[in-house]
Amino acid sequence: MARWLRPLVGALLLLEGAAALSFLHHRYEELVQALFRVQSQCPYVTRIYSIGRSVEGRHLYVLEFSDYPGIHEPLEPEFKYVGNMHGNEVLGRELLLQLSEFLCEEYRRGNERITRLIHDTRIHIMPSMNPDGYEVAAKQGPDSNGYLTGRNNANGVDLNRNFPDLNTLMYYSREISGPNHHIPLPDNWKSQVEPETLAVIQWISSYNFVLSANLHGGAVVANYPYDKSQDQRFRSHRRTVNTPTPDDKLFQKLAKTYSYAHSWMHRGWNCGDYFADGITNGASWYSLSKGMQDFNYLYTNCFEITLELSCNKFPPEEDLERQWMANREALVAFIEEVHQGIKGMVSDENNNGIAGAVISVRGISHDITSGDTGDYFRLLLPGTYTVTASAEGYQPLTVTTTVGPAAPSLVHFQLKQEVVRKPAERKASGTRMNNKALQKKVVPRATRRGTQR
Repeated sequence: MARWLRPLVGALLLLEGAAALSFLHHRYEELVQALFRVQSQCPYVTRIYSIGRSVEGRHLYVLEFSDYPGIHEPLEPEFKYVGNMHGNEVLGRELLLQLSEFLCEEYRRGNERITRLIHDTRIHIMPSMNPDGYEVAAKQGPDSNGYLTGRNNANGVDLNRNFPDLNTLMYYSREISGPNHHIPLPDNWKSQVEPETLAVIQWISSYNFVLSANLHGGAVVANYPYDKSQDQRFRSHRRTVNTPTPDDKLFQKLAKTYSYAHSWMHRGWNCGDYFADGITNGASWYSLSKGMQDFNYLYTNCFEITLELSCNKFPPEEDLERQWMANREALVAFIEEVHQGIKGMVSDENNNGIAGAVISVRGISHDITSGDTGDYFRLLLPGTYTVTASAEGYQPLTVTTTVGPAAPSLVHFQLKQEVVRKPAERKASGTRMNNKALQKKVVPRATRRGTQR
């Protein structure tokens, strides 16, 4: 299908019975009421939970959509949207509330596309990661010139500069052929992050998220990792250089999915900037340290991009409906991108799921791991791949599979336990070792000294 035609077709699928939505800015209490109203309207496919509290004690609420809320179904991918990380960038917050109402209403109307999406995906929507900052920004309103007012949390910290810096560790380990995935956190990381950041890290450590987007404002572009360049800043000069991940082509496709489904992002010229296809590598735009999207990629299985959605960080209410119509199809289409690549179960010979098994794809030096039930999800572009599953105590297994453009390929791995030598073999081996040790023991002292380093 032609690229320009896809947003049109998708939009037509969503037009029938479109929900009547209220286009207003929501303060914290109103946001909470809106979330619980959606949950009461769609009680069988939604759940509300809090991942923690902000500095000032406001809940960081998440609305979940699933045919089995609160339960991870094996082979059903987990998806998340996070909005309002910068308190004064409010469009994402309102769009996610609109999306929540829309999904509920269209599910109730029997919209086949939305019903299939909710039945096949576990969707987590966090409208506001920084409710304290939002309240500060909302007090000044959309007509003020305070461009940074409310950006940070109540402690004055920019939450998108507050995650552990795994990029530096990754760039160092890459020089010694180390990993660029599932990098362990520093021992003292909890003392270095804000309550909101801590809550998000614990959240993404508890769910095996596959795909995510973080909604911002101040530009119109889909931004993909890496955000941080390996080239460091020198004094006040900020060096910008394209810094791709091993999944660069996949990230470009994910970003283009959103930009071309958006009414005007793909045109490139927005807010006085130009981005070809409406997308950019983060570090190529400007280098950002301790950001959330890089952290997702380096610490978890989740592939996250950052969506800059409006030139005006706090658009007036009369612009919200236009922005919703521009983003509606893109928000739905991006969720659907979680259903690509390969997925399957990693199990032992008794069909017990193996958690933490490593899934490696030849030619792409970034591994993912299986979840608690043994299921895994590896986003990939269409093509033929050689894939290996390995786990401690088991023999690795390698297969070749072809990925199509429409749906993920199902690839299961049943691993055999490693062969354990019999006691007699271990005893014989020990005897040989003892004989070698004995031979070493009778070597003349001068000879031994000559072989030391």
